[in-house]
Amino acid sequence: MNDPLKELLNAGVLNTTSFPQNSRYHGTAVATLEPANQEPVAYLKRRFVPPVENFSVVQEHGVVQGDRLDNLAARYLGDAELYWRLCDANGAVRPDELIETTGRRLAITLPEGMPGESDA
Repeated sequence: MNDPLKELLNAGVLNTTSFPQNSRYHGTAVATLEPANQEPVAYLKRRFVPPVENFSVVQEHGVVQGDRLDNLAARYLGDAELYWRLCDANGAVRPDELIETTGRRLAITLPEGMPGESDA
């Protein structure tokens, strides 16, 4: 007999991640690899970084010596663990590249897909 819940989980229809909402992996589907004669291995499906055009800029921050992404995320986004949103919005693959150059302008944006004033 087929288990309908297991079928939904295997199909990726239900969100089964236990990541908190402030995690970059929240909502990323979990899949299972079932090699022959071995224990199944759970893994996260790939997270695609959204294009920077998907973000509405609300302000900019000029990088100064001593800036840290976690502190900037806490200051502008209200949560230090949302530093990854700064990375996504500024097209950074390596988080530290955002604060390496003093004077660099960082885009502080709304979450992906949330329209700003110019998009309304």
